[in-house]
Amino acid sequence: MSTGAESGPPAVVLVGPPGAGKTTVGRVLAERLHLEYRDTDTDIEQQAGKPIPEIFFEDGEPHFRDLERAAVSAAVAGHDGVLSLGGGAIMDEATRKLLDGLPVVFLDVGLHDAVRRVGLDAPRPLLAVNPRQRWRELMEQRRPLYTEVARAVVATDARSPQEVADAVLDALRPHAV
Repeated sequence: MSTGAESGPPAVVLVGPPGAGKTTVGRVLAERLHLEYRDTDTDIEQQAGKPIPEIFFEDGEPHFRDLERAAVSAAVAGHDGVLSLGGGAIMDEATRKLLDGLPVVFLDVGLHDAVRRVGLDAPRPLLAVNPRQRWRELMEQRRPLYTEVARAVVATDARSPQEVADAVLDALRPHAV
């Protein structure tokens, strides 16, 4: 079993929008693969000593993105398990370059399922005002970047976390995960 102390690369990297199931599916994958699970959003919160919404509102999005860039870089270099990135991490060009050649899976989700999973009252800073419209806008910007970094795309709509984990493993199987 991995301790997470070895130097990467991660066995699987999950990217996708809020509500795609990155955390839930990541934990299922880690358990199945007997690896550690790591979420860069959790790393950021631990380093900053406060939740991401507070970082956004008190320190601003640029500061959050700096923390995120550093967290992703550290996780890619030092975690050989299952890794989930925050929804906007792929907006950074340096982060996209770091992901090049890694087993990245884009967990795609439609608006209906994302809203059902995230809820409209969840503390998501970028979805605070008109969340449905803002989610659509974010996906319009991010979908090409998620696709660019991904070795595989797995739809999560109407699937259980276990079914999504099966699909992720099937998608990566030729690449010996």
